[in-house]
Amino acid sequence: MSTRTLAVVSAGLGTPSSTRLLADRLTAATVAALRERGITATVEVVELREHARDLADHLLTGFANEPLRATVDTVTGADAVIAVTPIFSASYSGLFKTFFDVLDKDALAGTPVLMGATAGTARHSLALEHALRPLFAYLRATVVPTAVFAASEDWAGGEGTGGALADRVDRAAGELADLVAGRPPAAPVDPFADPATSFEDLLRGR
Repeated sequence: MSTRTLAVVSAGLGTPSSTRLLADRLTAATVAALRERGITATVEVVELREHARDLADHLLTGFANEPLRATVDTVTGADAVIAVTPIFSASYSGLFKTFFDVLDKDALAGTPVLMGATAGTARHSLALEHALRPLFAYLRATVVPTAVFAASEDWAGGEGTGGALADRVDRAAGELADLVAGRPPAAPVDPFADPATSFEDLLRGR
């Protein structure tokens, strides 16, 4: 079996949180779907609340410290990303947006992404389409067609293990697994490893 890396970004603020719960459901379903396609997944989970201060420092200084840099490398070096945020005021959380603002605009180009969101009411479900999907389109990621939203009532019957939510989770996971299966593993790129590359070209991103 081949191996792929899966980065899971959760912007939940509490412990536990429904956002992390949805992220875990999506991760488990994706790992199972990849296994069906002959692929083993190595999962790296990023809890953004653990980097809230790092992100604030980055906003003020323009530089990512070592823990934040390692987290960014985990996400941008993955073969696929699952990104889940709570919805506040009909959009993604500030913590979620701040993290993706740190990324270079081409860092996720072509990377398969599965989007998820949670909120107290289903009225916020359209935020996936009018807020999250444009964000990842700007980052040039390849977003799966099915986005998964979970409102409070979706967890009432055993933490979302059955019903419509489970169907959406399985469908989205299958779509992500299909994208990953048709894509070669991501290779870490170190532009400084090429001594023939000039400093000017490095600055231009060449």
